[in-house]
Amino acid sequence: MKKVIIVGSGLSGATCARILAENGFKVKIIDKNNHIGGNVYDEKEEGIFVQKYGPHIFHTNSQEVYDFLSKYTVWFPFEHQVLANIKGVYIPVPFNLDSLHALYPENQANEIEAILVNEYGKDNKVPIMELKQHSNPIIREFADFVFKTIFEHYTTKQWGRSIEQLDPNVMKRVPVYISRNKNYFTDKFQYQPANGYTKMVENMLNHQNIDVKLNTEAKDVLSFRDDGIYFENEKTDAEIIFCGAIDNLLDNKFGRLPYRTLNFVYETYEMESYQPAPVVNYTVDMEFTRISEFKKFTTPNVKSDKTIIVKEYPLEYENENQIPYYPIANENSLNTYKKYVDFVSQYPNFHLLGRLGNYKYINMDIAVSDAIKLSQKLIEK
Repeated sequence: MKKVIIVGSGLSGATCARILAENGFKVKIIDKNNHIGGNVYDEKEEGIFVQKYGPHIFHTNSQEVYDFLSKYTVWFPFEHQVLANIKGVYIPVPFNLDSLHALYPENQANEIEAILVNEYGKDNKVPIMELKQHSNPIIREFADFVFKTIFEHYTTKQWGRSIEQLDPNVMKRVPVYISRNKNYFTDKFQYQPANGYTKMVENMLNHQNIDVKLNTEAKDVLSFRDDGIYFENEKTDAEIIFCGAIDNLLDNKFGRLPYRTLNFVYETYEMESYQPAPVVNYTVDMEFTRISEFKKFTTPNVKSDKTIIVKEYPLEYENENQIPYYPIANENSLNTYKKYVDFVSQYPNFHLLGRLGNYKYINMDIAVSDAIKLSQKLIEK
């Protein structure tokens, strides 16, 4: 029987584990946490599913990903909506025509809307950086206002760096919607697991060929030697799928990779509703970036006179006791990451996977899609 060792029991690792187990692999999962699920881990409090590593909302255009996960959960439809709190005024995010009319006098808003619709068409979206370069000074002024009001302060808080210090692609992807569609996502499939993400992962790992060992640091049991990879001090020819931080595994031998981490502050209130949307971004003030109210997006039809929120405070990742959430991709960090990739490429049975393993921020559906592809590759190997 073929063997595979998977580091991490989040969506990436769990997807590989299930597919490989069903195809005759003996799967061993290790995870440093005391729970399965990685960053999608949730648990019930006051009858509400509370996500312990920040808000997760599933959306995808991939039929394959949706069909795969649907085997392990019952879904409830959920179209996500986000507001920004602009000094007490709530506007939709991404910025749309309703946002425009909420922040501008009527005549001025009508003029800007007419220009946008005429040039780009109704129900389209345009990158904010493109609008900032527009030939019409009215649109340039509008774009500068939106940029400063919605993106600049928020992005600086999120990344701990000025816009100029970030990869230009970060802002190139930020759109203005020329519509009144309030939905944050536009994907074909937009759902949440009715019984939580942890239960979904638990169902994925419920297979006779899968063994899970928690509270286990990868670098305590995995080591790279000249003649191969050792697991628990024995040389192994098992396929190894690593979903963690490769610099940590290798004791930062090529330098520490930079990340942003988060401090989550959870608060419970004796009220049915705390805020007017599941997530509210704070773009011009406050030290935290956003507040998420879990009962609005994790638990359908919950009956509770209490509500639970979380405030997110971004921080610089400084030590291994923190959780690396967002890779900071720039020329220096990508060059460092390449050194790690080049090193592990000497070992054909070692595979990097997931947000940390691949050192790039990815949505849940991409994590699952990448895991499906790697699994198929190993089955055919």
